[in-house]
Amino acid sequence: MTQLQHFGVIGGGAWGTALSMALLRAGRDVTLWARSAEVVDAINNTHENTVHLPTVALDERLKATNDMTALAACDAWLLVTPVQYTRGVCTQLEAIKASRNIPVVLCCKGIEMGTLKFPSTIVGEALGAHPLAVLSGPSFAIEVARDQPTAVTLACADQALGMALCQAIGSRAFRPYYSADLTGVQIGGAVKNVLAVATGIALGCGMGENARAALITRGLAEIMRLGAALGATPETLMGLSGLGDLVLTCSSTQSRNMSLGVALGQGRKLADILGERKSVAEGVPTTASAAALAQLKKVDMPIVMAVDAILNQGANVADVIATLLARPIKVETA
Repeated sequence: MTQLQHFGVIGGGAWGTALSMALLRAGRDVTLWARSAEVVDAINNTHENTVHLPTVALDERLKATNDMTALAACDAWLLVTPVQYTRGVCTQLEAIKASRNIPVVLCCKGIEMGTLKFPSTIVGEALGAHPLAVLSGPSFAIEVARDQPTAVTLACADQALGMALCQAIGSRAFRPYYSADLTGVQIGGAVKNVLAVATGIALGCGMGENARAALITRGLAEIMRLGAALGATPETLMGLSGLGDLVLTCSSTQSRNMSLGVALGQGRKLADILGERKSVAEGVPTTASAAALAQLKKVDMPIVMAVDAILNQGANVADVIATLLARPIKVETA
């Protein structure tokens, strides 16, 4: 197996920067690619990502670049760009024509709009026959960057490669667990963002902690139903990349998606909220995709459909909540 020493991290946002720090702590060499010249200059000259991860001191060994050809010599790539931009970035990566099939670890969460495809399918179509893995789980970027304990799931169909990646990426405070279920890991990572928006809306409306617990629990049931329709294993969805990520994202306004939901619940307009932000809330584009996928697969996902009505159909928040609360009483099943 190829030595996994030099990692290319593709994406200079908070999560890409945090993963670069985790890799350095694990003893790896890192090249961080960012599109923004401002981010590259800040990391290289001030050792801080002042745009996306301010106040966190970065290791002086971390070098950033906006020259994608610098990634050709890497042993593995971590793809950390937002899902809606992944296909375009892969086209750029394909253009550098690396001489070998470098393993690609997908670290983005969502479903592509229009195609309703998950990142592994997007990359397979746009980049070709590179070995794929997926990294996901309950992981706020700032805590990973600060070396606070974090556990995640790394899924790979090739167990030997997956375990090698776990060993290469893992360190004292960053612990990957291996899985073979790429589908389940991607479903959990995508849908939890939609449910975080829903939980934020409830919090913004002043609905309390009982409502939050109900949304997390019934939201997990929706994830499980979609997982069953797409062939995921239940154990994956009950693990770090499913339940674990869902609980974290729905429990703190550190979550971009939950904080967006809070603002919506307080009566603010979506366009105004997005206009103030430098970072991407993946739950917004993923909501439309998840709702369309639920309809296509005939999966009952009322919370996802409710968020879609608010974000994409101009529905009134109070009316949507009233409709959810008026649903017929039924037996509690997954």
